[in-house]
Amino acid sequence: MVHRANLESAPPEQTRARQLERFNLLLSELLPHNHFYASKFKSLSMPIDWHGFAQLPFTTKPELVEDQSAFPPLGTIATYPRERYLTYHQTSGTTGRPLVVLDTPESWDWWTECWQYIYRAAGVTDRDRLFMAFSFGPFIGFWAAHAAALKLGALGIPGGGLDSKARLHLMASAQATVLLSTPTYALRLAEVARQEDIDLSQLGVHTTIHAGEPGASLPSVRDRIQRAWGAKCFDHAGATEVGAYGYTCDTQTGLHVIESEFIAEVLDPQSGQTVSEGSVGELVLTNLGRVGWPVIRYRTGDLVQMGGCSCPCGRTFQTLPGGLIGRADDLMVVRGINIYPSSIEAIIREFEVDEFRIVRTRQQEMDELFVEVEASTEVANALADAFSQHLAVRIETQTVAPASLPRFELKANRVVDRRGDV
Repeated sequence: MVHRANLESAPPEQTRARQLERFNLLLSELLPHNHFYASKFKSLSMPIDWHGFAQLPFTTKPELVEDQSAFPPLGTIATYPRERYLTYHQTSGTTGRPLVVLDTPESWDWWTECWQYIYRAAGVTDRDRLFMAFSFGPFIGFWAAHAAALKLGALGIPGGGLDSKARLHLMASAQATVLLSTPTYALRLAEVARQEDIDLSQLGVHTTIHAGEPGASLPSVRDRIQRAWGAKCFDHAGATEVGAYGYTCDTQTGLHVIESEFIAEVLDPQSGQTVSEGSVGELVLTNLGRVGWPVIRYRTGDLVQMGGCSCPCGRTFQTLPGGLIGRADDLMVVRGINIYPSSIEAIIREFEVDEFRIVRTRQQEMDELFVEVEASTEVANALADAFSQHLAVRIETQTVAPASLPRFELKANRVVDRRGDV
């Protein structure tokens, strides 16, 4: 196996050649065994070049869900008989019916190998003690992170079945050095620590790694987490259907795509054409090592900025500046202005706000929104001014009682749609 550090710093043209070679090897295994892709690629000629790759049809989540409904329980996307599979997970269901996803021992090992890139970039070693603030339910969450920690030789501390207070006490007693959670939940733990007079700086956590939401790549959110925990904050991106595909380095300028294991495209959602560097498009991914459950040209629905292959850290893996901007279906248009929830959160986290909620409404056939915040009236007024300054639109900001808004352990759902209310 080529050393990870060498792959991360390889010339981009060498990485591209290796990707194409691995993709053709993947196809040679899939076409005889994977009914889903054998059907999609009936007239495919091999070996395929990059021009041919760009002509391949996309894969979408609704397509996979429909396939699984038509051919229960797994659909035709599973390459092998069910007996070959080791792990069972499903998507969170936040965007519809959950999708069941299985992994063979080989594919699960591939998952944990992807996580080694994340740990390496975050400076995690076999001497660390990693606390997984996660329920350990069927959603994949940090299951692979835990398995990868054990593979690394680090101590994995599961945090399932505990409330926030109990998790903080377990972190202290186990002397955890690394926290893994959603960015929202890291801030929630900090809130509980304040309520319980627990000094997070005394816990000894030097690194936090986050996934599930765009937050940890937003400078204001990242800075707030780092101040609360006295630790370096890193972002990570992954999906149950795709794998663990991205991570931030010390420069904190954006996500690096693990191009040794994924082909990443940033495409215009309407035309399907590659966007220019610096432009925003939809992230489309192909995983190269998950043979048991592959996705080819998978439309993630996530919007990212196309970056280059140069970073001060020395890595040449493609970067996505600013991480995940949001989902294509999260876009809100208010008085002609395009707004993503992450843009609102980035402003809110500059202020002393414990929690917030975005409420969408409709007034006289026009979409409007207001923001509820657990904060003082002075902060709410300052926020309204900041929204006007940074988003070029006036957003009403309302104060609500402390601890009255929902708290989240996994993906936070802070947008409430009341446009259909009478």
